[in-house]
This record gives sequence, C-alpha cells and structure tokens, in this order.
Amino acid sequence: MITVQIERNEKRHIHSFTMSGHAEAGPYGQDIVCAGASAVSFGAINAIAELCQVEPHIDLEGDGGFLRCTVPDGLDVQTYEKVQLLLEGMVVALRSIEAEYSKHITIQNQGR
Repeated sequence: MITVQIERNEKRHIHSFTMSGHAEAGPYGQDIVCAGASAVSFGAINAIAELCQVEPHIDLEGDGGFLRCTVPDGLDVQTYEKVQLLLEGMVVALRSIEAEYSKHITIQNQGR
C-alpha cells in the first residue's frame, strides 16, 4: 500500500509530504494506482519548480518506494501561497485516487 503523510504546521499549511510503499494494484509497469500517485506528486513538485521558481527539498530512496518533499523556508508571502495552492491541489487529486482505490493508497494528515 502507498502511504501519503501530509505534514502541516501550526497554521495548517503543508510543510512537507512523504509518500512511501507500493500500491501493488497491478503488475510492475501496469499499476495504475502507482502511476497516478506518482504523476500527481511529481507533477506538483514540477509545477512548484516551474511556476513558482522554488526548488523544494526532495529525498528519493530505494526503488521508487519513497519520496519526501519539503517546502523551503524563507519564501515571500505571495510565492508561499502559490506553493500551498499547488500542494493542496495535489492532496485533492490524491484523495480522488484514494476514494477509488482505498485498498492501495491511504492519505494521512499530521501536524499541529
């Protein structure tokens, strides 16, 4: 199962997210849950980099079973709000996948 942990700060803004595990919803290379979750998460990261000119801190480990993305500190207010909007859009898209494939992906909110 893919587990997505959304870590929020005291203002409920997304500070980071971690995606780990494997969906195992189909054979390797044909797993639509894995493909969807990967496309949504990497799409959000790429959008942040391209549209906001912000390079989030990224940690990738292993055979694609772990991704951690952290919003950098010190962003100006306008850029920070754009980054938050893109990340919240990612969460909405991941929740849509979870609603259909809850045996293969779960999303957890953590934070203050």
